[in-house]
Order: sequence, then C-alpha cells, then structure tokens
Amino acid sequence: MSKKPIIVFEGIEASGKSTSLQKAINYLKKNKIKYIAFREPGGTKFSEDLRSLILNKKSKLNNKTDLFLLMASRSENIDKILKKNFKNKVILIDRFVDSTIAYQHYGMGLDKDLILKMNNFLLGNLKPNFTFLSFVNNKNMKKRLKLRKNTNKYDNFKYKFYNNVQKGFLKIANKNKSKYLILDSNKDSLKIIEDKLIKKMKKILKK
Repeated sequence: MSKKPIIVFEGIEASGKSTSLQKAINYLKKNKIKYIAFREPGGTKFSEDLRSLILNKKSKLNNKTDLFLLMASRSENIDKILKKNFKNKVILIDRFVDSTIAYQHYGMGLDKDLILKMNNFLLGNLKPNFTFLSFVNNKNMKKRLKLRKNTNKYDNFKYKFYNNVQKGFLKIANKNKSKYLILDSNKDSLKIIEDKLIKKMKKILKK
C-alpha cells in the first residue's frame, strides 16, 4: 500500500461517516501529514454545482439521471483532484465508488454491471486503498436525522431504502474484508470509534 493512500469513508445517512472523516483529518493535521479531502457528490467547483442539483429536495430527476450526474462529478474529481494529488498526499474521500453501487444498485435497482463498467472506465488504476464503513440501525438513524437542521433529497427516502443500501455496503465490504473496517456507531462510543480509526490509520500510513 502506498504511504500516500486513497482512503474512503462510506455509510448511510446519520451513520457517523462524516464524523469519522473529520477525526481522520484531525489526526493528519496533528501529525503534519499532507492530505486533501473532498466529498462526493461534490469536489471541484463544477462537481459542487452538480451536487446541488442531485441533492435538491425539489429535484424531480430520475434515478438514471442521478447516476450520470454522479459519474460526471466523479470524472471531474479524478481529473482535477485525484490524479493531481495521487502519491503526493493522503487522499480522503467522503463517499466514492461503493456509495454509487450501494445507492444506485442496491437502493434504486440500477444495473450493477453498468455502474462497475462506468467506474472502471473513469478510475483506471486509481483504486481506493482502504475504506472505513460506518454502520447505524434504523432507530438511531431516525433519531439523528430528526436533529438535522438542513436536509437534502437523500435524507428523505423510506427506511426500507436505507436498509437495502446498508445491506449493499456490507456485501461489498464482506467481499474484501482486509480493505474495510466497519465502525458500528450503535454499540461503540465516539471515543472507541475514534480509537479504532486512528489505530487503523497508523497501520495504513506505515505500509
């Protein structure tokens, strides 16, 4: 594994994904390790514009349109962020390929092979080195979503949808366990999750 790896943070809404990402950023800053972090959808200015279209609660875009917009956003990120910083900085990504498979295939039923082919076409040899997958149950997700002041289209699906997406994430992770760490926000405190994350970060960055 590269000492400047690509590390991805995945999970459904209110799973603790973004909190874990921030803990990783704090660790890299504290240790003066060069990094760059971005989110998907989002990233470049153009990709952030696409994000506003995809996540708009008033959006009537169909699932296929969402997929193509996500891929357009990713294409720009790969060209202008990933390739530019690959092997020069640690790259942290809030959602990436696994999210597209989990949401667009397991959640929305779009063709998995098509999604994989599109990603392979865009990424080439730029593959994530490790993924932190945050897990949450329905009860805690509902409770946390209610506390959010600002929500988007992806915060307002039915809970069956989120269950399907989370099962999809777990299927992906279980196929390649050595490159995933599941962080269970139901049973572990924020401190325990942070300790697990930092312990794994240290191992990743030493390789």
